Amino acid sequence: MSTTFYQRQADAKKVSARLIVLFAMAVTLIVLSMSGVTWFVTLNAVRPKTIDAMERQVGFRADSFQLPITVGLGTLAVIAFGSLYKVFELRRGGGTLVAESLGGRRISTSTQIPNERLLMNVVEEMAIASGVPVPPVFMMDEDGINAFAAGYSSSDAVLGVTRGCVDQLSRSELQGVIAHEFSHILNGDMRMSIKLIGVLHGILLIGVTGQVVLRGLFYSGGGSRRRSSKKEGGGGILVIAALAITAVIVGFIGVFFGNLIKAAVSRQREFLADASAVQFTRDPSGISGALQRIGGLKAGSRIENAGASEASHLFFSQAVWSGFGGLWATHPPLEDRIRAIDPNWKGKMLSGSGSQQQAASDHSKLTMGFAENTTSSSDAPLQAIHDGLGNVGEPTLQHQQYAAALIDDIPVTLLSAIREAYGARAVIFCLLLDSDLTIKNNQRKIIRQEAGDDVLALVNKLQKSVMALGIQKRLPVIDLALASLSSLSNEQYRSFISCFNNLVKADQKLDLFEWVMVQIIKRHLKPHFEKTKRLPESRVKLMKMRAEVEVVLSSIAAAGNSKEEARQAFDAGASSLPELSLQQTDEESRTLGKISVVLKRLRHASAEDRRRIIDACAVAVEADGHITWQEAELLRGIADLLDCPIPPILPSANL
Repeated sequence: MSTTFYQRQADAKKVSARLIVLFAMAVTLIVLSMSGVTWFVTLNAVRPKTIDAMERQVGFRADSFQLPITVGLGTLAVIAFGSLYKVFELRRGGGTLVAESLGGRRISTSTQIPNERLLMNVVEEMAIASGVPVPPVFMMDEDGINAFAAGYSSSDAVLGVTRGCVDQLSRSELQGVIAHEFSHILNGDMRMSIKLIGVLHGILLIGVTGQVVLRGLFYSGGGSRRRSSKKEGGGGILVIAALAITAVIVGFIGVFFGNLIKAAVSRQREFLADASAVQFTRDPSGISGALQRIGGLKAGSRIENAGASEASHLFFSQAVWSGFGGLWATHPPLEDRIRAIDPNWKGKMLSGSGSQQQAASDHSKLTMGFAENTTSSSDAPLQAIHDGLGNVGEPTLQHQQYAAALIDDIPVTLLSAIREAYGARAVIFCLLLDSDLTIKNNQRKIIRQEAGDDVLALVNKLQKSVMALGIQKRLPVIDLALASLSSLSNEQYRSFISCFNNLVKADQKLDLFEWVMVQIIKRHLKPHFEKTKRLPESRVKLMKMRAEVEVVLSSIAAAGNSKEEARQAFDAGASSLPELSLQQTDEESRTLGKISVVLKRLRHASAEDRRRIIDACAVAVEADGHITWQEAELLRGIADLLDCPIPPILPSANL
């Protein structure tokens, strides 16, 4: 692809800005329409006696500009209330709320239903290959072939997939669809899409308000009121009825412009997501085949759920009627998307379902030749680190193959535990156990007291397998476990996080890598259970974050190094950011609590500035001419906390 992850994130923010402009234009037109109709009706259809009566009731004359202005402000208030209400509702519920409103049923991470297991396998591979947590997956009972990604970030992202999608597509076609949706997660499209649902809700609320008023007039004796009002000159009810009818008509205008806005901001992003999916899977026939099956299926990609219209722009393919010759289409025509992927396509759509029976053989081919590479020497190849930094937000087929092999290499007992919430807790606890026997025994007591004897027994059973994992497998295992942990009940979550925190504090020390692991778990799990403050769009200039960059770079340089080595590493990293004139900070200013605050601030920097910070950190850790796997995974962890997911570092630079 011609654009980088950082450029695509910047482009997504530009699309968000365009959304604000289009929304402002639509609101202005609606407010002017309501005010204009009010002025026309009161001037031409209301009797003078009624105007006098209305003046006595409301304090100003109906044939002046005061009433149209009041109606206009009221309309604006309804739109603002509707939009703000929906925005805050979505912030509380995130992607899960969207999935459930579309009729989605959450698939268990430990499911053994064949089609669901196949889907979860594909999602797990894609997530690990992308360097993000495995998202919860929801199944919609729909015949059409479709899917969506929803949420504000990778921490609260969910995937929705129709039954038709898993029943009709082959594994490679399903991979193409899932890769398309992961590109929306990585490129920042989800945040823009979920905001679009919120802001457009206020426009649509105008029409709903008009319908409610009309029903109220009809069922509350509007006719008798009209007769009684004639004694005072008539027309009072007429004004209300006219405004209600206008609101209904303007509501249709809102629908019209709302769909235009969705179409305007989403079509080009779909082409980019298709291209990302091809780059990810290196299999154009996968996503092309999925699109062709949509064209050959009677149900197509149609979604019957009533909420589909509001969320139509989220889907993989056109979910509802496109209207007005495609003017409302949130997606490019199937033919255009297929030809963009396969210029030699003959124009024939595929009929029938894909061969799901080939899933096992397809998977064995996918992992062939990579299992032996999931373990390696103590040092990570420098070229592999540079390749990893170049693949931020842009995983490749090699990363997917590596992820599949890594999952296959995890012992069956351990993998089964990771895939269900009860066992996932034990796996995370195992990762926190200290090597010192005295501290470890104290940690076991904490687990028994806070999680129970059964969890402790499982920890003892899994400990050997977890400790045998190479350092480069720990973050992928955490990503797998997070999907299971997100399905905990609120009470189970509170118990888990309490035990987790006490285990972390048990040894009264925490190295930088352990701290990063803890931060990743908390950051990605918290949004599923607690109210979290959404980060605003990135606007802070890097020059204003000089002190924060100094703390992070000094901490990275000091990890595992002597004072002299730390100084040399810092100077090397600082040379990548010459305009900041960075100075190494002392040890007291590099506490883990300070680093936590600093990283949260640095997430406000632009995507390009965050890239430069990560590059500077990479230069620092490789200043001594080699990088250990612990340093490589530390770098990945820092990048994750800065919302720049690095795919797994491949053991061989030749992969």
